[in-house]
Amino acid sequence: MKIILKFFICILLTTSFSYSSEVRVFDFTEKELSELEVRKVRGADNKTIYTVGSNENGNFYKAVADNAASGLGKEIKIDLNKTPFINITWKIEKDLSGIKENTKKGHDFAARVFAIKKTGSTPLSNRAINYVFSSNNEIGVNFRSPYTKKSVDNVLATTKNNLNEWITVKANVKEDFKKFHGLEVNELDGLAIMSDTDNSNMKAVAYYQNIYFSAE
Repeated sequence: MKIILKFFICILLTTSFSYSSEVRVFDFTEKELSELEVRKVRGADNKTIYTVGSNENGNFYKAVADNAASGLGKEIKIDLNKTPFINITWKIEKDLSGIKENTKKGHDFAARVFAIKKTGSTPLSNRAINYVFSSNNEIGVNFRSPYTKKSVDNVLATTKNNLNEWITVKANVKEDFKKFHGLEVNELDGLAIMSDTDNSNMKAVAYYQNIYFSAE
């Protein structure tokens, strides 16, 4: 989206933690969800609906995006020298098969997690790695957002292999900022999740669980 980086910096909430070898980002509770601001992307007709659910592995957020786009975010300082790896457990129940995700008309993802680094005085100067659960591309495919060169989409999972299945993926965020943006990033400034279908006008159903940073 044209204003995606500004959008997420605006919805981020401050949080604090004592540092350890594992840093969890979301609690996945009703209390947390009520405190997180849900912001609709400008131009989208509807908001993505987020609710709390649970299974044998704990709580999760369920996202239903029906021609909709809105996200949840936190401003959280992550020391990428100590915990450079992002770990995401997620599932896509209903994907967006057939869209061209590297085009403006098809730039939607049933599930995505943004890692955000502030690199200037305004939100639009920030850089992001957008870790996506793709409906159409293979794992390892990456491309710059068709709306801004400051955000890179990096496919960590695909419904071609894992539709309606819980999977856990991992990526080295510090290395990815160097690879995709040419930046030596020691500290991450925020994280956001979003399921969006406002460009394709389709419907997606996704689940997010157990998002954390680790040393390895």
